[in-house]
Amino acid sequence: MRFSALTRRIRGAGADAWNIHHRALELIEQGRDILLLSVGDPDFDTPTPVVQAAIDSLLAGDTHYSDVRGSLALRESIARRQMRLSGQPLGAQEVIITPGAQCAVYSVAQCLLDPGDEVIVAEPMYVTYEAVFGACGAKVVPVPVKPHNGFRVQASEVAARITPRTRALLINSPHNPSGASLPRSTWEQLAQLCRDHDLWLISDEVYSDLLYDGEHVSPASLPGMAARTATINSLSKSHAMSGWRIGWVIGPQTLTEHLAHLSLCMVYGLPDFIQNAAQVAIEADLPAVEHMRQAYRQRRDRVCAVLEGCPGIRVQKPDGGMFVMVDIRETGIGAEDFAQRLLERHGVSVLAGEAFGPSAAGHLRLGLVLDVERLEEACRRIARCAAQVLEEMPQRTGTL
Repeated sequence: MRFSALTRRIRGAGADAWNIHHRALELIEQGRDILLLSVGDPDFDTPTPVVQAAIDSLLAGDTHYSDVRGSLALRESIARRQMRLSGQPLGAQEVIITPGAQCAVYSVAQCLLDPGDEVIVAEPMYVTYEAVFGACGAKVVPVPVKPHNGFRVQASEVAARITPRTRALLINSPHNPSGASLPRSTWEQLAQLCRDHDLWLISDEVYSDLLYDGEHVSPASLPGMAARTATINSLSKSHAMSGWRIGWVIGPQTLTEHLAHLSLCMVYGLPDFIQNAAQVAIEADLPAVEHMRQAYRQRRDRVCAVLEGCPGIRVQKPDGGMFVMVDIRETGIGAEDFAQRLLERHGVSVLAGEAFGPSAAGHLRLGLVLDVERLEEACRRIARCAAQVLEEMPQRTGTL
């Protein structure tokens, strides 16, 4: 039977990135001791007041159709939050709720891009971006962000890739997979490019609450940018709510109206009990949220400290997020081969950097999703794996 061309466009090379993660899950089912660091799913529980709010809402009967735009109360809460954090003035009409940030990126792409349009994306990039833009027939134009620049995009390199077909930029800061964040000066340069060339800016800010060093800049707050920026965020990482599927888009009202039309024919709104819980997550003073943030920071610091100076390994210390990029190029083998060996022989599951793009070749993405003790054990296993690979190097090169 025949399938549409869409099925080819949405597969994308990134779909294969998860094969090693699926293999790790198989080994766990077989009883193997596997340290699972290949997916960015927080290992914390959702804060209790948030869970209780959902229960209370369910018991109150909030199980019917909801506003396809998202509840007014939640959208007002998000608008106030954004104003408090960035100074950007906005109201509920400029916010729309989506089932997670992934759906937000997909929906924005559908409303902004036509077949043949080009969107410039910093590479390495999150593995679903390629398929998201492929779904609407747009072309991804990658901007390599190199390890020697701390995986930070350079505005001059973006400018060099703008063509008459360029419609948008997508920037993720703090960045997945590297954890790099952009300074205000770079954002100002990128904003100028958007204004000069009449471009949309899609700003993926899902890790903005997990920034440990530096200042988070929401580019929609810069002069002239609110009307051309789609700001995407969620509670998945900051509040350990990945399974709740609650995210949002902030943008000009015309865009949110288009997004509401798409929601009407696609998801038809989110459950009110989830939205009510999300409102508690945003508005309540939740010590657990700050505890999680500090825990991630401690984990980052310990991973970097344990791996520092290990033969064949260099660590790229991230500004934020919940991942660390580990450079294993000095071992002499590719990241995919290293990751497979690390899993099968040492019981640690990570993603090879090539899954995110060629600029991350020779790197591993390690998720900070286990407690400090198990992360330290994972680092020791990574170091042993690297040492063994280095010991075998003469045999591989044919020298003595």
